[in-house]
Amino acid sequence: MHDPRISGLFAAADDGELLIGGERASDLVERAGDTPLFVYDRSVIDRQIAALRQAMPRGVELHFAVKANPYQPVIDHIAGQVDGLDIASAGELEFALASGCDPGEISFAGPGKRDRELDAAIRAGVTLNCESAGELRRTLTIAEMLGETPRIALRVNPTFDLKGSGMRMGGGAKPFGVDTDQVPALLRRIGEAGADFRGFHIFAGSQNLKPDAIIEAQAQTVALVAELAAHAPAPPPTANIGGGFGLPYFPGDVPLDLEPIGAALAETLANRPAILKDTRFILELGRYIVGTSGVYLTRIVDRKESDGQTFLVTDGGLHHQLAASGNFGTVIRRNYPLVHAGRANHPPEETVNVVGCLCTPLDKLGDKNDLPKADVGDLIAVFMAGAYGRSASPERFLGHPSPIELLV
Repeated sequence: MHDPRISGLFAAADDGELLIGGERASDLVERAGDTPLFVYDRSVIDRQIAALRQAMPRGVELHFAVKANPYQPVIDHIAGQVDGLDIASAGELEFALASGCDPGEISFAGPGKRDRELDAAIRAGVTLNCESAGELRRTLTIAEMLGETPRIALRVNPTFDLKGSGMRMGGGAKPFGVDTDQVPALLRRIGEAGADFRGFHIFAGSQNLKPDAIIEAQAQTVALVAELAAHAPAPPPTANIGGGFGLPYFPGDVPLDLEPIGAALAETLANRPAILKDTRFILELGRYIVGTSGVYLTRIVDRKESDGQTFLVTDGGLHHQLAASGNFGTVIRRNYPLVHAGRANHPPEETVNVVGCLCTPLDKLGDKNDLPKADVGDLIAVFMAGAYGRSASPERFLGHPSPIELLV
């Protein structure tokens, strides 16, 4: 395992078998009882959180975006190490509350919140990041009916985006957040209603590997928060400035350097306007915390030759790992790192295509991978499977069994 994207994260036993959390891949499969299997290594999660704490300015809070991995044991493990959780549905609200996280440190974002979701969030006492005038109106109406004071932040659609992002969340017409020119009127409405104003949520983009782009977006975000705060019913208690920290999924990707980001953010916050002197600044990260921790284990069920190429057909596929198949936000398909789990550090002996079990040519886990000789019954390990794996995949496609998950 000499791939720089996974070196230092996972090891191999003396015979070459992949170790995840210090345990053999085959032993984990035996414990789970079957494949396919997602395994999440808690020590990798801990290292990511520790690196963020070390690099970011003291006092900047860290929230975990549950959407990245809603497996309850993962949420429970992370909740004890971060300052809050960010959710995007009533289902994720249940997961967040079950983790024991203080409801006051849970924020609920996302367009299209249904009335029953607003109701549940208000009752639970979490912060609603309202994304439109209509959503704010419904929130205030439901809160009045319940006799509750809602906690409300405004999600703002900034005029800028995070340059070079894998997914741009700001700038131009977007379903997310309130355009900046609409914000002052909504802030007045929040004040008139006597709601508990909690601040702003501004998320400009995701999966970015360019420190300079993240630094620029963070500086613009803090400046925008200060500009909008002048219209607020009170100085904003919190400002969620998003995340966007990317991971190196593909060959040639350079891991993100956190140090210059932390240093620049410290300078930006040190020079922030007086209206923000008591504002708590929050980084919302999901992928960066859990993405590298996950390994997807799938068993080879067939080995075949076709037109001079070798195909290893597995019992897994895009119904569990849509992103690894190249069908989740990528324009050009590239391989996620993968290994023969039984011979993880052995030299390659053949070039093979690793495919899933579905009846579609889209079901590819690896194109022309150089691997040690693999046979039916052997395990393939696909890395970078900790974020947007099972939860972002069409699990019910063709009716195959659900994958198993383990936190080790």
